[in-house]
Amino acid sequence: MAENEYVPLFETRQVKGRILFRYIAASILLGICFIIMYRIRYFPVGGKAERWTWIGLFLSELWFSFYWLLTTVCRWNAVIRIPFIHRLSQRFGKELPGIDIFVCTADPLLEPPSMVVNTVLSMMAYDYPPEKLSVYLSDDGGSNLTFYAMLEAANFSKTWLPFCKKFKVEPMSPEAYFRTASEPLNVQEWPSVKIRISSKISNGPIILNVDCDMYSNNSESIKYSLCVFMDEEKGDEFGYVQFPQSFDNLTKNDIYGCSFRVIQKLEVHGLDANGGPCFIGTGCFHRREALCGKKYEKNFRFDLKKLNNTKVNERASLLEETCKVLASCTFEHNTTWGKEMGLIYGFPAEDIVTGLSVQCRRWKSMFLDPERDGFLGVAPITLLQLLVQHKRWTEGHLQVFLSKYCPLLYGYKKIPLKLRLAYCAYNLWAANCLATLYYVVVPCLCLLKGITLFPKISSPWVLPFAYVAFSHHAYSLGEFLWCGGTFLGWCNDQRMWLFKRTTSYLFASFETILKLLGYSQLAFVITTKVADEDISKRYDQEMIEFGVTSPMFDILATLAILNLLGSFGAIKKVTMHADKGFKVLDQFGLQILLCLVLVTINLPVYQALFFRMDKGKMPSSVTYKSIIFALLACTLAVY
Repeated sequence: MAENEYVPLFETRQVKGRILFRYIAASILLGICFIIMYRIRYFPVGGKAERWTWIGLFLSELWFSFYWLLTTVCRWNAVIRIPFIHRLSQRFGKELPGIDIFVCTADPLLEPPSMVVNTVLSMMAYDYPPEKLSVYLSDDGGSNLTFYAMLEAANFSKTWLPFCKKFKVEPMSPEAYFRTASEPLNVQEWPSVKIRISSKISNGPIILNVDCDMYSNNSESIKYSLCVFMDEEKGDEFGYVQFPQSFDNLTKNDIYGCSFRVIQKLEVHGLDANGGPCFIGTGCFHRREALCGKKYEKNFRFDLKKLNNTKVNERASLLEETCKVLASCTFEHNTTWGKEMGLIYGFPAEDIVTGLSVQCRRWKSMFLDPERDGFLGVAPITLLQLLVQHKRWTEGHLQVFLSKYCPLLYGYKKIPLKLRLAYCAYNLWAANCLATLYYVVVPCLCLLKGITLFPKISSPWVLPFAYVAFSHHAYSLGEFLWCGGTFLGWCNDQRMWLFKRTTSYLFASFETILKLLGYSQLAFVITTKVADEDISKRYDQEMIEFGVTSPMFDILATLAILNLLGSFGAIKKVTMHADKGFKVLDQFGLQILLCLVLVTINLPVYQALFFRMDKGKMPSSVTYKSIIFALLACTLAVY
């Protein structure tokens, strides 16, 4: 090999199984076309109730088809990236750029200082020249407790960091290391002021931001990202490198479906092929110039000598005064900070808008998913925590879609069409709520009323419905297992998607509408990272935690009982009239099957309503209200 011959620092490969995915997607699309033909051809001509319920179901199916098409198009050309860190070391040696690391926290009660300290120490322990690492803590709560915890951490680091270097410790978080050693082994308010101050102190050309609960789990993560940024041929195109959001407290079967297993192993790689993944607010390496508003230019090049010059030339007293000015609340007035520079403000999902803005300035992004997770955080351990978290996420996404930053408009002629559509697939999470609620509620009530919504079992038109449902879910299960999940994990994942669509997405939609009408103010909700011992014990046993009253639980319980009553009604029709039993099954077979599937999904809800005696059961008030609401709905449907 010639001495000056170019050797890439990373490689791009096609995701395995893409041909099978395309064949199955094409067959499902064909089945969807037949379903649409059936809905049009057999539109009911008599009965007002029949017509309106048919129209509603048809519109729901059209929405599901459109949304499925969105996600399918985004995954059509998925790729994975393979970095070569040994080549990075061979080529650059110690000539590596400075790295500024921002750790974000906001509330010492919800995010204990001990957790923040563990995250900071793990960031300081990277396998990287220590003189080129600068760690900043952004504490929106301004907690004295956190401040003094950091002072103690500084002392402990003198022992911990040499220990990590000597024994190549992973994970580098002290708490995580000693926990795994003894058992053989989300704050988004990231202010632009930490960016401005760091430019005066260390001015690292690469910025890593993490939430306070996302500790470093891979000592080579920085080098992985530099394989992208420092590649001589393609590295100058990239504005940020996003790592997966993974968790270290998931149960064996991921009871709350928090792993995003298929999304991060397959879907996000589809975005990577079309311009790059979105910025998810944590575990992301940024090019400082891209984050601070610079537009990508084809002749842009890394100046390594400049990037390695991190010396502070100002006197300490003058530097302190300068930083105070940069950190003041009035500094950003009449500037582009928060609008075009730094983090874009004004949205619960400000990370999404920030990443989109960077991409619309012609920068690409990349998704790196090394074999060893780069970062590990804390997943919700109660159902309400999960639903509230997803309400915030989906509300933020929907607000982005309805704002001037709508990817379809804001990204026009700036980013590829497939990438704009991929953003919409996430921005429109909340919009799934109405179609899902319709499919959960109306077929059940129509079953009690005697209104047929699907073809007879004996009709050939049942085949497209059966094929689309079976092939979609069978392939979904296969993907889940291929990505390292379990069958029970897939069942939990499907259950949580239903729960989120009927509660989190619904409330997110209402909140967004109220905000647009001026009746609601923008608020940021922090997910608690602490829980009492009983809750933790039930979580480890994979028991869904209810335990408190919430409008979300009212909805879940009511829907569960509604489908239970619908199933009882169907069974009664089949068994009480033996001469008509087969006719009923033939006419209402798919509706009965849908109700039974929903009953199966809701088995943990029935347990919590009627059988559990622990503190995590459904509160009695929720049980009574849900029974009343469900009986009232059934009564109105029948009469």
